[in-house]
Amino acid sequence: MFLYNSLSHLKEEFIPNEPGKVKLYTCGPTVYHYAHIGNLRTYIMEDILEKYLRYSGLDVLRVMNITDVGHLASDADTGEDKMLKGAQRENKTVMEIAKFYTDAFFDDCAKLNIKTPDVVQPATGCIDEFIRVIEKLLEDGYAYRAGENIYFDTSKLKKYYVFQDFKEEDLAVGVRDDVEADDNKRNKADFVLWFTKSKFENQALKWDSPWGVGYPGWHIECSCISMKYCGEKLDIHCGGIDNAFPHHTNEIAQSEAYLGHKWCNYWFHVHHLNDQSGKMSKSKGEFLTVSLLQQKGYDPLAYRLFCLQSHYRKTLVFSFDNLDNASQTYRKLIDRIAALNPDDPAEYDSEGAAALEAKFRAALDNDLNTSLAVTVLYDVLKADINDKTKLALIGQFDQVLCLDLLAKAAAARNSQAAAEQNAQGEDDPEISRLIEARQQARKEKNWAEADRIRDELAAMGITIIDTKDGVRWTRG
Repeated sequence: MFLYNSLSHLKEEFIPNEPGKVKLYTCGPTVYHYAHIGNLRTYIMEDILEKYLRYSGLDVLRVMNITDVGHLASDADTGEDKMLKGAQRENKTVMEIAKFYTDAFFDDCAKLNIKTPDVVQPATGCIDEFIRVIEKLLEDGYAYRAGENIYFDTSKLKKYYVFQDFKEEDLAVGVRDDVEADDNKRNKADFVLWFTKSKFENQALKWDSPWGVGYPGWHIECSCISMKYCGEKLDIHCGGIDNAFPHHTNEIAQSEAYLGHKWCNYWFHVHHLNDQSGKMSKSKGEFLTVSLLQQKGYDPLAYRLFCLQSHYRKTLVFSFDNLDNASQTYRKLIDRIAALNPDDPAEYDSEGAAALEAKFRAALDNDLNTSLAVTVLYDVLKADINDKTKLALIGQFDQVLCLDLLAKAAAARNSQAAAEQNAQGEDDPEISRLIEARQQARKEKNWAEADRIRDELAAMGITIIDTKDGVRWTRG
């Protein structure tokens, strides 16, 4: 298997530190608000990576943090704490906000068939680990105390900008020009390991430390949580491309300064999902969530397919027209699978299946080419093999793609049978009128009216079934 390594800017053969075992770390959400669908694109692709590693026979330990303290509005250690901002917005405590949005995040993941990691660790549960690592960084001269805060000294490193080829003098220029300066820093690229009361005195969550009452910086959290569960050597670290700098850059700096050796071999970064106005962001106010897609009548797994149709290292542009196309593709794919005979008595075609599985593996072995892997599904449907073999292969591939293809196809077969049975029964003009009105509303993208009509029909005991051949309905 070859993966693109953001650290080397090359596709590299993936070789784990320990044969047969993979230690995988993924940056989790800062739980101050709902995850938008751009955030969730990253988690979908990380989910595919984990599931393909398992499909390939590897024993995977996947760890994810939950950031419930320490992430400021700017990644350069300025602005309000995002958790505090969320609590003030909703007039709740920080921990109430954290619990609500953590649950909401995993609800969204479940809708998208994203597996929950083996270990999920909130940052507030590892304060002792943060303090212990910071103490050693101070002892070894990689950190300093200023203004009662503890900072990492980036000038102590041979190379700080590990993902990009910045010049050394950039250390004195600063991380960003649009944020307030921190006069406590020796170098503007230095970052906070521990805040005290000297900064953000209204912080809701505080702990005792050798340097005074305070709270951890964002960057130290992922390093310590990873080392706690994965040990001193990590195979793959995942995240969105926007985390490469400064967050992942800072993780490498502090982790390798603490350990004294290379920490992580492969860095897997998923690129942005943009809307038509640019990068999707919570700071814009209203943003797209999985729940909003559902309210508009979309199956969350159609959005998963939309993401799989593009490579994770390409910027993906979202529009409802694009999602409509993905939804139509998804429905047609399910209909084609539903047309296969699940009771096919033929023998499983091992030879034919092996060639198709090799194509599927080749696609994902080549830097997780999910678009090509989806194409192999169509190769299966067109292949000169029996239906029993086709269904077995589709089920096998769906262990990785997780589009619920067999279950949805079975439901479509049952719905079609029920609709055909209904078609032989009574013809109700009122139901026909409502169905026609709903179709017109959907054509005009008046989703609220379409949903209202569906609810009215449901109250009458009528279930609507959208198929490639039109709308069918069943009673009861």
